Amino acid sequence: MRPRQAGRRAVLVIVAVLAAVVPGAAVAQAGGQVAPKPDSHCSYHFSTGEVLCFKTLAEATAQSRDARGDVIQATLFADPDYGGASFTVYGSGMCEKDGVVNFQINLPDDWKDVVSSVQPWGGCWIWLYPEPDLGGERDGPFKENTPDVGSMLNDRTQSVGLS
Repeated sequence: MRPRQAGRRAVLVIVAVLAAVVPGAAVAQAGGQVAPKPDSHCSYHFSTGEVLCFKTLAEATAQSRDARGDVIQATLFADPDYGGASFTVYGSGMCEKDGVVNFQINLPDDWKDVVSSVQPWGGCWIWLYPEPDLGGERDGPFKENTPDVGSMLNDRTQSVGLS
């Protein structure tokens, strides 16, 4: 066996052992991101920065509504046509139509580069950005339910602005 092949095999063995032994160790998808679980429906609250995940979208929205008086401002979906995992954003109130982004979020790692469809709520318009902190060329506003965000930012969104 040549030294290069032995080194490659050693790395593969180490990765396999870590994946089997270390909880949460997973092989990342292309682009270095781990996709959200297909049955994961998470909620994010601007007031606390807290992310809670549930098995169904109904559980995620009911739990959040019961625990706080926050307003649903947007729901992001991993698949077109509002399918797959979901990420619902809650804020303290409705969005104002004042020409500025009222709320912004850098998506958690497992939600970066996976958004394919969106639903605006609470009078909000959704803006999608390809970089953290509302960086890069944005797409939007998405003013109504959008089953396919289009090729510009499909599976490329890293931060979201709500106005």
